Amino acid sequence: MHRVSRTSSRRASLATLSTVLLIANLAIASCRDAPTEPTSIRIATGSPTAVYYAFGQSLAAILNRELPDVRASVVITAASAENVQLVGSGGAELGFTQADVLPTSTAGSPTVDAVARVYDDQLHLVTTSGGPVRTVADLRGRRVSVGAAGSGTEITATRLLEVARLGGDEVRRERLGLDDSVAALRSGRIDAFFFSGGLPVRGIEELADASAIRIVDLSEWTEPLRSRYGQVYVSRDIPRSVYGVDAVTTVADPNYLIVRADLPEPLVREVTRLLMDRRAELAAAHPAAGRMSPRSAIVTAPLSLHPGAASWYRATKP
Repeated sequence: MHRVSRTSSRRASLATLSTVLLIANLAIASCRDAPTEPTSIRIATGSPTAVYYAFGQSLAAILNRELPDVRASVVITAASAENVQLVGSGGAELGFTQADVLPTSTAGSPTVDAVARVYDDQLHLVTTSGGPVRTVADLRGRRVSVGAAGSGTEITATRLLEVARLGGDEVRRERLGLDDSVAALRSGRIDAFFFSGGLPVRGIEELADASAIRIVDLSEWTEPLRSRYGQVYVSRDIPRSVYGVDAVTTVADPNYLIVRADLPEPLVREVTRLLMDRRAELAAAHPAAGRMSPRSAIVTAPLSLHPGAASWYRATKP
């Protein structure tokens, strides 16, 4: 009887040990097979009716489709200046910005790198077709939106007004985003508005379709801006075919896709690859995206290319 009892006890112990080992193995396998959290890529854009948003939405869709471990989304912002702060502070991983928003020195500035120069922004000065504003000088004493607070438009428009000697109280300034500027011009609450974006800007396109507008020629201000603020500014045409109004020449400056400097190199390399390889798809979302090329993309002064982006460009020899 004692022998049977000891044998039974030994068998029970072995069974218990087997069960423990099985549970442990299942737990280890479960941990090994458990899906990891996807990497979040937030893309800081701008107004829903401007270029940054359309470009960002298309880029997010591409990243979500082709990078299984990534979850990309867009963030609506006031645009360039806010985007630089968001990316630099970790509030976003990618963002769009005008070159003239970036500090000329990196000391004390947000830690951001460049992925690519994507296209040039054109500064629009929009007014009603029958209104009194035909030149920048005509803005004196009038109500003008210089762009949303924290936008690249506000920086470029403010600089232009300064070189045109319309600083201080010479112009009655409003700080409105694109959509609010369009609504204010339609209702007569402002006489004109500035907006900087790649061609065509959908909000301005819709305004031109609905009412008679004028875009003011700004060609005479490119050189004064270059003299005071640096060589980033160039002259670019806005053809009649864009908005159906008289062709003008305006001030333009480069536009960059920026990235958090601490993002892993392999991830940024993949983002760069898709940005360049899917140009046709991005251009379908907005024509400005179709103007990218690897050769022009690497010109991103004063920012350095992220090591992941630089690695991709070196491999493709743009």
